[in-house]
Amino acid sequence: MRILSVNVGTACDAEWAGSLKRTAIDKRAVGHRVAVRANGLDGDERADRKHHGSPDSAVYSYAREDYDWWERELGRELRDGRFGENLTTSGIDVNGALVGERWRVGSALLEVTKPRTPCVVFRNWMDEPGWVKRFTHAERPGAYLRVVELGELGAGDEVEVVSRPEVGVSVADWFRARNGDRDALRRILDVPGHDAKWDAMAERVFG
Repeated sequence: MRILSVNVGTACDAEWAGSLKRTAIDKRAVGHRVAVRANGLDGDERADRKHHGSPDSAVYSYAREDYDWWERELGRELRDGRFGENLTTSGIDVNGALVGERWRVGSALLEVTKPRTPCVVFRNWMDEPGWVKRFTHAERPGAYLRVVELGELGAGDEVEVVSRPEVGVSVADWFRARNGDRDALRRILDVPGHDAKWDAMAERVFG
């Protein structure tokens, strides 16, 4: 389990980038080690601070294995960083990671917080018909992480899972439940100490 690529991007104006008309989704690989700050990787920007500026979305990770699947689906090459992720991984089931799971990457400690939710900027950036629906249906969202301990990391670093809840909510189940999967929601409700927002959702879904 390792990091294949570390990707950062700067914000730029773009007419297609939603109401803000500005985005930093174009992440590019860097060849040097990168400092991990409380709000993300050094040199990486987020144009939409309202939706992408919280500590719980400081770092976004996506698996090369999922890219390979998408390449077959779309019939096009997808470079590391194309989905706007900061860390392109190899050998780790990002979507099967549990919320609260902690990864040691380089000298930094990161904690899995939630899946990615596709937005209009992502849709326009990919320029694929029905992209949001296709991305949602594929259930390969990748995971956001918060920074627990500052440090530095680089391509080639191992990803060590240093702690994992005994029972927890997977990134994939979170994503499925938010998109109407009742079985995934039931699995989340069975997890002791689950967030109260899932109970509120269950009230709306099941009555």
